[in-house]
Amino acid sequence: MKNQSDIEQQALPAGAGSRSPEVAFAASALGATLLAILAEGSTSHKSIADYLLRNQVRVTALGIEELADDCKVSTATISRFAREIGFKNFAAMRSAVAQTLQSVLQPVEKLRNSIARRQDASTPASDSLAYAGANIGATAMALAAADVDAVVKKLTRAKVVYVLGFGLSSHLAGILAAHLQPFCQHVVEVAGHGGTEVAAGHLTNITARDVLVVLSFPRYTRDVIRLTGFARDHGACIVSITDAPASPLAELGDHVLYAESSHPILPSSATAAVALIEALAVSLMASNKANVAKAARLTEAISAYLVGAEPAAGSTDKKRARRGATNNNT
Repeated sequence: MKNQSDIEQQALPAGAGSRSPEVAFAASALGATLLAILAEGSTSHKSIADYLLRNQVRVTALGIEELADDCKVSTATISRFAREIGFKNFAAMRSAVAQTLQSVLQPVEKLRNSIARRQDASTPASDSLAYAGANIGATAMALAAADVDAVVKKLTRAKVVYVLGFGLSSHLAGILAAHLQPFCQHVVEVAGHGGTEVAAGHLTNITARDVLVVLSFPRYTRDVIRLTGFARDHGACIVSITDAPASPLAELGDHVLYAESSHPILPSSATAAVALIEALAVSLMASNKANVAKAARLTEAISAYLVGAEPAAGSTDKKRARRGATNNNT
């Protein structure tokens, strides 16, 4: 493990300031140490690392007893954890968290603090809308064009694109599948309304020529992790759409796109995820001339069913002919 001075002195990676707080914190030296523990540490140490990665602001205000209670471990375990990652004690670790957080703090966190200060004037509805706007802003700041382009190339070349989500994420998967359908060779919405058994059946034939786009936000389900692991073991490219580097999907993804999901009341917010799905869809649509032509043909195909749309000339002639035949019969 790195010692305390190494962690405190190492500069943040280039571009960290343009990311959401959770992503930028995870990209710091301290965040990298915590992610390593999250992947390979003991059960109790994983619990502490996960908490630190998800609750940096809160941690800076907690005492050791409160942190131990939240992580469901002993204070002695907290102290051992701090020493094992290179700090003299819990207080030194908490100070490093605060110092790292100060370097990566973004407007979304400032907005949350502002919301807290205006509690008397706010309502649950206004708070929820404020978080939604902040989440979209944080997601936009964290999204790198190169990451989106890499995913678009994988989707374009895939023989089959599988899209997976459970719970509320199943609806997000449905939205994404509908957007991808006209522009990919073949799209399969893995779970649909059938749940785990149907999803497992769809993934049985997944190969290295395919892509699995998997979506999951708090609260995560075990089945989505297990099925993603199955697809990965069979050589498929995994595109994870999730909320933070501490998400269990982050380490499974060949490509990871983050959508901020914080909410003052709900387990997670889907607002930024929908915005990210739309951003990915339009990037795919605009990625080549063939897709632009497909979009035009799709619009033409459905125009007759749209309110206010002008029907095609052939359709108008047929309707007139039918009306004339009806009038003659009467």
